[in-house]
Amino acid sequence: MKIFRRFIFFLCIVSFCCISYAQEKVAKREVLSLDKGWRFYKDDIPFPVVKGHSATYRNAKAGRVSGAASTSYDDTSWRMLDLPHDWAIEGSVDSTANLSQGYYHRGFGWYRRKFRLSPEDKGKHIELQFDGISTHATIWVNGTVLHRNWCGYTSMYIDITPYATYGDNLNTIAVRVDADAQEGWWYEGAGIYRHTWLVKRSPLHITTDGVFAHPVKKENGHWEIPAEISLYNSGKLPAEGEVEVSLYAPDGSLIVTRTTNLTVKALQENIAGLKLPVSNPELWSPDIPTLYKVKSVVRQNGKVTDEVITRCGFRTVNFDKDTGFWLNGENIKIKGVCNHQDHAGVGVAVPDALWEFRLRKLKEMGVNAYRAAHNPMSKEFMAACDSMGIMVLDENRLFNTSPEYVRQLQWLVRRDRNCPSVILWSVFNEEPMQGTENGYEMVRRMCSVVKELDTARPVTAAMNGGFFSKYNVSQAVDVGGFNYQIGSYDRFHAQSPELPLTSSEDGSAFIVRGEYKTDKSRNIIDSYDTEAAGWGATHRRAWKEVATRPWMAGCFYWTGFDYHGEPTPFQWPSVSSFFGIMDMCGFPKSAYYLHQAQWRKDKPVLELIPHWNWPADSIGKPVKVMAFSNADRVKLLLNGKIISEQQVDSFEMNTWMVPYKPGKLEAIGYKNGRIVSRAKVETTKNPVQIKLTPYRNSLFGDGRDAMPVTVEVVDSKGRHVPTANNMIEFSIAGPGRIIGLGNGDPNCHEAEKGNKRSLFNGLAQVIIQTEEGAGDVQLTATASGLKPVTLTIPVNRTNPLPSVPVEYPQMILDKWFFSSFSMERPDVNSKIADNDMNTWEAISAGNAMLLKDASYVIWRTEFDLLKEYQEMGGIILFKKLAGRAEVWLNGKLLGKKDTVNEQDFKVAFPATRTECELRVLLNSAINTHVGLKGTVTIQSK
Repeated sequence: MKIFRRFIFFLCIVSFCCISYAQEKVAKREVLSLDKGWRFYKDDIPFPVVKGHSATYRNAKAGRVSGAASTSYDDTSWRMLDLPHDWAIEGSVDSTANLSQGYYHRGFGWYRRKFRLSPEDKGKHIELQFDGISTHATIWVNGTVLHRNWCGYTSMYIDITPYATYGDNLNTIAVRVDADAQEGWWYEGAGIYRHTWLVKRSPLHITTDGVFAHPVKKENGHWEIPAEISLYNSGKLPAEGEVEVSLYAPDGSLIVTRTTNLTVKALQENIAGLKLPVSNPELWSPDIPTLYKVKSVVRQNGKVTDEVITRCGFRTVNFDKDTGFWLNGENIKIKGVCNHQDHAGVGVAVPDALWEFRLRKLKEMGVNAYRAAHNPMSKEFMAACDSMGIMVLDENRLFNTSPEYVRQLQWLVRRDRNCPSVILWSVFNEEPMQGTENGYEMVRRMCSVVKELDTARPVTAAMNGGFFSKYNVSQAVDVGGFNYQIGSYDRFHAQSPELPLTSSEDGSAFIVRGEYKTDKSRNIIDSYDTEAAGWGATHRRAWKEVATRPWMAGCFYWTGFDYHGEPTPFQWPSVSSFFGIMDMCGFPKSAYYLHQAQWRKDKPVLELIPHWNWPADSIGKPVKVMAFSNADRVKLLLNGKIISEQQVDSFEMNTWMVPYKPGKLEAIGYKNGRIVSRAKVETTKNPVQIKLTPYRNSLFGDGRDAMPVTVEVVDSKGRHVPTANNMIEFSIAGPGRIIGLGNGDPNCHEAEKGNKRSLFNGLAQVIIQTEEGAGDVQLTATASGLKPVTLTIPVNRTNPLPSVPVEYPQMILDKWFFSSFSMERPDVNSKIADNDMNTWEAISAGNAMLLKDASYVIWRTEFDLLKEYQEMGGIILFKKLAGRAEVWLNGKLLGKKDTVNEQDFKVAFPATRTECELRVLLNSAINTHVGLKGTVTIQSK
C-alpha cells in the first residue's frame, strides 16, 4: 500500500511531464517550468500620463508600452517569489471586505519575469503558458500586449515567436492582474495561482492539447481509438510530415502502431486521423484506474520533430433513464462531492502534492466522483483523478455563448477530453435563465460546441429551478442535473421519463468539527447532522432520497471540504463555510464517518461521537451519543457496562442519550453475529506534550513537493486531547519551509501565513514545502506549559523539473533610432522637434549598417535609469561596436572610440537623473559598415 501511494503521489508531482500535460521532452520539444524568480508588486501601478506628439505616437506602437509593462521598468525593489502564488491569502481578514471572498481583500497586482533564449532557439515555435490567473489579466511580452484573459480558471497559450529575442538580449514578461473582478461567490484568491511554462517546439509540431485519443467500445470485446493529431506549422514554407501513433499497455509493451502522412501549409493547422484497434483491454474504474499510453510522433525526412505522450483509459459510461449510472456495464451509484479549489494556509495556490492528499481523503471516505465546482480545475488535479480513480463532472465557469466564452468552453473540452475520469460535461451552474427560452437556446448552442469536440460523454447543466417551465434547459441536455430539488424528483421524472437524471448538487448541511452543542450566538453548529440550509437537506436525508430511487444516477454533496468565504448561515465573524464533510484542513467531521459507513462496503466502519471530556458539572446529565457504522448491529458500553444494543439504520445511523460519567465509552459492531469493528472515546487528562504527524514519511527535494503535518496535543498516556485549543509556535530547519497554517475553525481570524497557529478542538495543520536539494527537514513545535517536539522528515534528492533560469536585473538598451547619413560631421546634440516622427528611423541593437556614400550616422535611445545607477553611476558596455564612436549622455561626452574595427567598448557615467538620452556618433570610411552589432548594457562600476 505504501508503495502504491508513493507511486500515485509521484505521478501527481510530475503530472505535467508524464500525464496531465501529456508531453515528454524529446527531439526539439522542451517544456520548461517558468515558476521561479518572478518579481511581484501588490497594488496597481497607473500608466504614465501620455502627452505630446512624440510620446503619444510612440505609445501607440508595438513594443513601446510605457510604465510597469515596459521592458526597461525598474522592478528591482519588488518582492521576488516563486509561483504558484495567491496574494489574497497572505493578507488578513477584514469585516469590511466581501464575505463571499472570505473577507479577504484582493485588489490589483503586477508580476514581471525576464528570461533568455539561446540563438539555437531561433526558428522554433515559442509558447508561453499560464495555467490560471485570478481573475482577469493583461499580459505583455517585450513591451507588446499579447493576451487578455477573461476567466480566472482557463489556461492561456500565447505564441510569442514573433516577439522573442535571442542571445544576450533578455525577454520581458509583464502581467497586470485585476483580482477585484469576481466570477464566483466563493473565495477565488488573487494572482498567478497555477503553474507557468515556456514551451519550445519545432516549426512543424503538435499543438497544445492537440491530441484526441479517447477509446471507443465496438463489439465483441473490440475497442478503437480514433486518434486525431492536430499539427501546426510556424515555418515559412509548407511542411510535409509523417505522423505515427502507438498504443502502449500499462506494462510498457507496444500494442499497435499506425502511421499517416500529411502536409501543413505555413502558419496553418492540419489534423491527422488514425484508428488504433484494440482487443480486450484492461478497463479503467475507480477501483482499478488502469491507464494506457498513446505516443504521437511527428517526423520530417525521417527525423523526429515532435512527440507527445497522452494517457487514456478504456471504460464505458452510460446514464439510463430507468436504472441510473452504468460504468463498464456495471450499475453503480455516483457517490460524489462538490468542491472549490482552495485549502487552508495556501488559498488557491495549491501545491500539486496537496491534490493527492485531498483526493486520498475523499477516496478513504468512499467517494467515487468529484464535481469541479464551478469551474475547470488544474491539469495536475485532472491527472491525479485519472491515476487515482475519481470520476469527474467537469464544469464550465461562465454561461455565455459569445465568441470569447465559446472559446473558453472549447478549451476545457480539448484539454480534458482524453481524461478517463471525466464522465460528464456541465455547461453551467444555477443560472437565472435556466427556465427560459433564452436559457434553452444558449444551452442548446453550448451542447453543440461540446459535441463538435467530444461525442463520447453526455452533457448536463446544474439546475436549481425552472424544471417545469414551458422552455427550460433540461430540454437541451443529455442528463438532467438537480441542485437541491428533492421535492421535484418524482414529479419531474414522471413528466420527463426519457431523460436520465442525477443530483448535481445536494446537501448544504452545516457542521463545525468537534462541536456538539449548537450555539448560534457564537456561530457554532453541532456535529449530529441536525441542520441544513433552507434550500438543502441533512446528509442523511439527501443520500436516502437518492439511494432509494434507482433511476437517480447518484449525487454530489455540497461540499467535500470547507472553503474560504461564503460563511452560510452566518456572517462575520465567520469567515469560511460550514458545509464541508471535512474542514478546510481535511480533518474529518462527523459527516465523513456517516458517508464512509454508507459508501464503504469493502471494510468495517465504526465511529463514535462525541468526545468524552465533559466538565465536572456534566456528570449525570444526558449526552447525545451517535455511532456511524456499516455493521448489522452496534452495542454501546460505558466503562464496561452495556448501555444498549441497536440494529444499524444505514440511513439514519444510531443515537443514544447517555448520562455522562468519566471513563471509556465504547461501541462494538457485529455482522452476522461476529464482532467486526470497535470504536471508543475516553476521558483524557490535561495535555502535556505536542504531537506532530506527517502525512508521508519523506519528501522529494524538487522544490515543489509539499505535505500537511497534523498538530495535536496528548496527555501523559499519549492520548489525543480533543478539547485542546493551545497556541502552537513553529520553527523549521533544513531544505524546507512553512507555506501555510490552518486549524479548520470557520470563526478563526489568525494569519494563515507565519509560524504560529492555535489548535481548534484538538487539531491544527502545518503545510511544509521542500527546497531543491536533499537532507532532513526539522519541524519544531513549542507551546507554553507543554513539552516541545521536533519532527524530522527526510528529503530525498530528485531531479527538479527542467526550468527557465532566473535572470537578475540588468539594463539592456535595445530600442534605438538612427539619423540620416551624412558626409559632414552632424551636430550630435541637435534638438529634435516633438512632432518629428519620420526623420529618425527605428532600429534595434545587434545591427550594422552600410555607410553608403556617407561617413557619419547617429544612433540614439532614451531610457530611465535604475535607482542604483541614479545614485552611484555605472558603466555602459557596447558589445561589438563597429566604427569610430563618440558616446554622449544627456548632452555630455562620456568617451571616444578611435578605432574603426569592431570591438567591445566601455564608458563610465556619473550619478545622474532617471530620464536619459544616449547618443552615439559613428564614423568610418565611405561604404563601410558601422553599428551596435551586439548588446548594449548598463552595469555597476
